[in-house]
Amino acid sequence: MTKAAFFTLLAMLFASASAAQESGRSGIAFVQAPEMSSGVCTGKDAQSAFACAKQQCIDGGGTDEDCVEMAYCFPALYSVQVSILHTEGIHWQEFFCGWDSKEAALDAAKVACDTEKRPFIADCSAAAIYDEDGNMEDLINQ
Repeated sequence: MTKAAFFTLLAMLFASASAAQESGRSGIAFVQAPEMSSGVCTGKDAQSAFACAKQQCIDGGGTDEDCVEMAYCFPALYSVQVSILHTEGIHWQEFFCGWDSKEAALDAAKVACDTEKRPFIADCSAAAIYDEDGNMEDLINQ
């Protein structure tokens, strides 16, 4: 790829992201304090979405130091939260965002839970789905 083609592609990507932001679309941020708390927020940019999610994490019992930025996607589209239990007993959440449909997000969870590729997994499942507005559908407690 030539430099001119690269810079043209880069300009197109920035224009696309800018147009999406101007259309009122939001991004989604995920923050987690392992074994303590988590937070999920949408926002017009990564900084505001992460700030909101971090405050949720702290309000839920996490500490400022332990509430770590995990993932951000713009536009948010559909996201999935995957709950994973390691064979040694520790557990955590992984977040995959920016999918075009709920079905695609659930397919991402299936890949994340593939024990052939990740043999250390004792248990794994999609725990929640989030739509573009950050509305959660709890999949575990249904």
